[in-house]
Amino acid sequence: MLLKRSIPKIRASSWVKPWLQVDWLLLGLPVALTIFGGIMIRSTELNQGLTDWWWHWLMGGIGLMIALMFARSRYETLIQWHWVTYGIINISLLAVMIVGHSAKGAQRWISILGIPVQPSEFAKVGLIITLAALLHKRTASSLDSVFRALAITAIPWGLVFLQPDLATSLVFGAIVLGMLYWANANPGWLILMLSPAIAAILFSIPWPFTIALSQDLTFGPLGLIWAVAMGLVGFWTLPWHRFAISGWGAWGLNMLGGELGLFVWNHILKDYQKDRLTSFINPHADPLGAAYHQIQSRIAIGAGEWWGWGLNRGPMTQLNFVPEQHTDFIFSAVGEEFGFAGCLVVLFIFGMICQRLLYIAQTAKDNFGSLLAIGVLSMVVFQMIVNIGMTVGLAPVAGIPLPWLSYGRSAMLTNFISIGLVESVANFRQRQKY
Repeated sequence: MLLKRSIPKIRASSWVKPWLQVDWLLLGLPVALTIFGGIMIRSTELNQGLTDWWWHWLMGGIGLMIALMFARSRYETLIQWHWVTYGIINISLLAVMIVGHSAKGAQRWISILGIPVQPSEFAKVGLIITLAALLHKRTASSLDSVFRALAITAIPWGLVFLQPDLATSLVFGAIVLGMLYWANANPGWLILMLSPAIAAILFSIPWPFTIALSQDLTFGPLGLIWAVAMGLVGFWTLPWHRFAISGWGAWGLNMLGGELGLFVWNHILKDYQKDRLTSFINPHADPLGAAYHQIQSRIAIGAGEWWGWGLNRGPMTQLNFVPEQHTDFIFSAVGEEFGFAGCLVVLFIFGMICQRLLYIAQTAKDNFGSLLAIGVLSMVVFQMIVNIGMTVGLAPVAGIPLPWLSYGRSAMLTNFISIGLVESVANFRQRQKY
């Protein structure tokens, strides 16, 4: 009798042990979003005869299986393969430029067995693994480590930017900034890294007057004030204090960034590109052009009021007034058919996912695992904020999907692979002894 009772216990233990520390809440919440996303995609395409919702669930199921496979595999083995991973993502991005096919003005996809694949999505995970392996060995507490991480990021970032895919290149930026901060980079250095881009924006704002150094060199005072402030940040945080070179260098970099921004804005960007970047500020200036997407999205969300019209009943959604609603603007369908309450539920779920990612980063047994979790957190948070921001008119239309809700096969697999890596970090933490 004792032998018969011990056999089931041994079998149960051998089956349960690989899953002892998997974060089932972190795994279950994306699955819930995927199921809900398929329901919303079906609602947006109900009168179009499309079946993207079926593909959404199929890719979600495949992604879940991959995530479970990663959860049972030791993430530490990726350290010795990080250069191979880095090479693969760059080769795939180069392949897009050579044999890829274009759609909607960008060359981002290659065909594998007749299925379009977007390598830039998988490159996000590859970049997270590579940076985590590098920063695991040498933290970002020194400038040479920071420059090394930026140099590693620059190659895939440039290849994505040339597709052109500005949205994904921005995600790369969010990933590297989040991981550098977690790897003990000085916050002042991170601000200085962003400062030229901010200066480029502030130099173009004329309030309350403009400063003209010449006919072609005219800028707003906000940019000059920003450059001076960044000079002070550089003086306080950078190590090159001799002759105040750090402060003057940071000031000059921002002045150069501002002037380059003005040059690009005035001489390189086309009018339709300018309209797309600024339409969220004054959408009614071009209601049938660049701002059409956002205006229709805001109307749909506002029409949902508190509780929404109900599933498959939203007028804007069912009459297809919102373009690209099954992909980039899926949140507007949620707002119209489930109202403010439904939007809050979705935001709460994303908040819970972010909380679990942060908790796993804090409790990981090593820096590599912690950095993997922070990289995924940075990716998810940035995509969520930008996507929801553009649907409610608080950010320009950037073409960034909402994780697990928007339709996108490559994006779905990427998001689940990312969760699987973090689940491996959680599953192979040091187990508590009682």
